[in-house]
Amino acid sequence: MKLSARQLNRALLARQFLLHRTESSPLEVVEHLVGMQSQVPLSPYVGLWSRVSGFQPAALAATLEDRSAVRIVLMRGTIHLVSARDALLLRPLLKPVLDRVNFTGHNGKQIAGIDPDELSHRGRELLEEEPRTREDLGKLLKERWPAHQATALAYAVQLLVPLAQIPPRGLWGVAQGRGDHATLNTWLGAESLPEPSITEVVSRYLRAFGPATVQDAQTWSGLTRLSEVFDRLPLRRFSDENGRTLFDHEDSPRPDEDTPAPPRFLPEFDNVALSHADRTRITSPGFNGSSTRGSFTVDGFVSGTWKVTKGTLLLSPYHRLLKQDSALVEAEGRRLLEFVAPGSEHSLIFE
Repeated sequence: MKLSARQLNRALLARQFLLHRTESSPLEVVEHLVGMQSQVPLSPYVGLWSRVSGFQPAALAATLEDRSAVRIVLMRGTIHLVSARDALLLRPLLKPVLDRVNFTGHNGKQIAGIDPDELSHRGRELLEEEPRTREDLGKLLKERWPAHQATALAYAVQLLVPLAQIPPRGLWGVAQGRGDHATLNTWLGAESLPEPSITEVVSRYLRAFGPATVQDAQTWSGLTRLSEVFDRLPLRRFSDENGRTLFDHEDSPRPDEDTPAPPRFLPEFDNVALSHADRTRITSPGFNGSSTRGSFTVDGFVSGTWKVTKGTLLLSPYHRLLKQDSALVEAEGRRLLEFVAPGSEHSLIFE
């Protein structure tokens, strides 16, 4: 069966709770999505506001404070907000990805000649003494390796050792907060599940991002050679408009392509637009995945960027919007302003 780009779009939006907001708890949604990008510490709050009915920031902040959720470097070597269980599930499975980031390219050159085991051991010792920022950790590591850059040493430890970036970093209303790190073992009492399963991870990826190709799952995770994992799962096969084979669970939602899709505001680096090899199921011409601004959708597709500055929402569409679409985007944008800047004087500008 062939699926059109719009059918893939509606399936993705349904699984991401972007067609209809869900009544599930923030932690349940974070788990369903297999984590949320958190390079920008407060991005998950906006991402959940667009997905969860009546979302309150305190509900997510509480999960970080009680350690049922954690911020940690995972997929593609980037910081994600995940449940504690998913941190223990994903971190060992993604070690090959983190090693590739660590030992190749610029950082690989920066730490050349250092025994990774010795660096890992020393970094772990320092962070088990007390939580430290990467800056402080780098200075202490440089005492042992004075010929190397402190920033490169600290970054290498972050990839070598399972680390949690702990509160107040990532708490709503705490600006940036100190970027202190602790070992995952210290913070959660363990560093992995007894038997972490990549089959479970791929199955859940499809629940949140499918239908998808093997290459899509590899793009999302950074892992390679996942075709054999797909082969172990009881999946239905589809094809896209370009003839690529797509895999999916039989019972996952695949709404009609004409299902209405309301405007949604997404934070910087939201995984919904970064987790497929072919992003055209949700992106429009002009989309830049590395943009430091958030994005908004029109009719289910990313159609521009946004930024809030001093109570003003700046909207930059990729193309001229229809009058009715403009009105819907503005209405949702004003609701976003009430969320990110409550009690302020608000204004909205189409740039």
